[in-house]
Amino acid sequence: MDSTELVFIPGPGMGHLVAAVEIGKLLTSRAHWLSITFFIIDLPIETDVHTYTNSLEINDSTTSRLRFLHLSAPQPQSNNFSNQEALLVETFDNSKQLVREAIVHNFMTNKSKSGSTKLAGVIVDMFSDKMIEVATELGLPSYVFFTSSAAFLGLMFYAQTLKDEHNRDISDFKDSDTLLPVSTYIHPLPAKVLPSAMLDKHGRLHLPLSTARMIRQAKGIIINTFVELEPHPIKSLANDNGVPSIYPVGPIINLNQEPDESINSWLDEQQDSSVLFLCFGSYGSFDEEQLKEIATALDHSGCRFLWVLRQPQAKGEIGALEVLACPEQVLPEGFLERTMQRGKVIEWAPQVGVLSHRSIGGFITHCGWNSILESLWFGVPMATWPMYAEQQVNAFELVVDLEIAVDIKMDYRSESPVLVTAAEEIESAIRRLMFDSTEEKNDIRKKMEELKEKSRRAMLGGGSSYHFLECLIKDFKDHSSN
Repeated sequence: MDSTELVFIPGPGMGHLVAAVEIGKLLTSRAHWLSITFFIIDLPIETDVHTYTNSLEINDSTTSRLRFLHLSAPQPQSNNFSNQEALLVETFDNSKQLVREAIVHNFMTNKSKSGSTKLAGVIVDMFSDKMIEVATELGLPSYVFFTSSAAFLGLMFYAQTLKDEHNRDISDFKDSDTLLPVSTYIHPLPAKVLPSAMLDKHGRLHLPLSTARMIRQAKGIIINTFVELEPHPIKSLANDNGVPSIYPVGPIINLNQEPDESINSWLDEQQDSSVLFLCFGSYGSFDEEQLKEIATALDHSGCRFLWVLRQPQAKGEIGALEVLACPEQVLPEGFLERTMQRGKVIEWAPQVGVLSHRSIGGFITHCGWNSILESLWFGVPMATWPMYAEQQVNAFELVVDLEIAVDIKMDYRSESPVLVTAAEEIESAIRRLMFDSTEEKNDIRKKMEELKEKSRRAMLGGGSSYHFLECLIKDFKDHSSN
């Protein structure tokens, strides 16, 4: 019997890898003739990847047709990197030959006695987009797994078209009040919420432009979203002749996280929808002055809370944040004692396990796309506090276009932070999210409940994401039979 394989090249970071594995599980559960090999380009800043893939191979029966091939990334030629993105892009660029040789060796030169392995294509992450060139060189169709929103994908294409067809840099709008007519957003997009990379004319701007050009060369784009969440952006992309076929197949979420018993037992003691969860991702941190403002807002609001607090990162450092050993040293004097009956400060939490708990009534989030999808899946209303990457435009979409979140500071940037004040901004948002019986709060909760149901129906037979996954699988099958 011939076997059919996909090569999947995830982007850097556990978040990208976990999402890639989850869609791999979904594909192989629906296409029993398909296997997937993940080419994992090992990076020194990610130390947990081997542990994760080993545990999947040993403990997870749903990954029996998923294989993990670790490739050692070549050392970057320069150590002069002003930011993490530049380091990652060069590392992946330097790995193209390594990936090409691995594809040829594993799938194009080996023939088994019982049949041959047919490659249906190569799936790349938006951070490993240059591998599209490798696929094209080998005569293989390529697909992009886009791990952010359909709206943001449209913004990338907008910036690239602005440059390539009108010779205008989107960074020219920096520090202006310009409203940009980006077709994938319902309302004009304020330039002040553009991702920092797009505002860095002499530095990082080339990265999103280059990625957008490369994505246009793919055969299809697999987006971790669903039609009922982003009907306008998806329709806009589908109507653009210059954009490859799109497959909104989300929400792709890892629901199999181990619960933390101490956190769960504390949450079990709280009333339904009474606890505010604060978590800012693996790379989100604040300085001591800002932490004090957050604590003051929590103190004065009287709200029950679960707060994931991490060690602020030194400037120029790359990697996930360390545990904050002594939170009492950076929080206001007496805060932990005053709030011990209604609050809990922790160093880490299994986010899905927390959001799924009946006592969670609100979520202050950095607006990473995975976190947004998890919050939607469990119907937890959000307050937005974006920090880096595309999180500012994610916050804009949630608050302005979709009207399903409360805004704290939409244009906040971790690389040039301003102080967000306790009373005027943070406490006000907490009260709107958790306490006030306003029409806004009720509308947000109602919409989140509706999206919770729609997100689950989308993945079931007859649902929108189920349908698009069927179309994608058919595309793989058609190519492998040629």
